[in-house]
Amino acid sequence: MTAKVTAIEDFDTLTLRQAVKNTLRNYFTHIGSEQPIDFYSILLEEIERPLLEVLINHTHYNQVKMASILGISRGTLRKKLKQYGLLD
Repeated sequence: MTAKVTAIEDFDTLTLRQAVKNTLRNYFTHIGSEQPIDFYSILLEEIERPLLEVLINHTHYNQVKMASILGISRGTLRKKLKQYGLLD
């Protein structure tokens, strides 16, 4: 039981940077000798959609707040929302 508590406590102190690094290490470990093509685009797509979905819930779909949090213009935000089929 102590191990589970420690794991939860570790998760609570895990930074976003550490979580991303751990996930990427895990990804590259599991693909073995395969070399992904256009990985940067794949990575952005894998991150952007869930980020937007979380922000939609966090801001109750307030696009002004979402754009402010992301540090992008509302127009760019709308383009991203449309790209992922998230625009009302």
